[in-house]
Amino acid sequence: MKAVIQRVSSAQVDIEQNTVGKIGPGFLILLGVGDTDTEEDSKWLASKISQLRVFSDEEGKMNKSILDLKGEALVISQFTLHAKYKKGTRPSFIHAAKPELATRLYEHFKTELSIQLGKPIASGEFGADMQVSLVNDGPVTLCLDTKNKE
Repeated sequence: MKAVIQRVSSAQVDIEQNTVGKIGPGFLILLGVGDTDTEEDSKWLASKISQLRVFSDEEGKMNKSILDLKGEALVISQFTLHAKYKKGTRPSFIHAAKPELATRLYEHFKTELSIQLGKPIASGEFGADMQVSLVNDGPVTLCLDTKNKE
């Protein structure tokens, strides 16, 4: 699984001009599921994200987690995170998971993150055409990959 995590002051996702998910301070998470990903990947990723210390403490240092902040999370499916560019100029998505696997692991990740944070998770709709807006705080943007746990 690949995730782009953005620390936000606020974020929302709209589908056909209807807001389906909206959060205040916390994380906007773009989640890409790969064809070799498992439930263990989603569990590891949810745990790691919930513990990332990227929110400012009283001294302005990034020492607080989303748990400390009691922040919110908005999760958006993003198969394009698995794009490959080796040949030509049109990306290939052959390593993105097929919809059956991707949907199951996307939902599993949201459940795991909800458990970690102790609150519901806002989300878009898997496979829908979505408009995502955010106010990136910092800006702070991180990339995590369960196949490269550096």
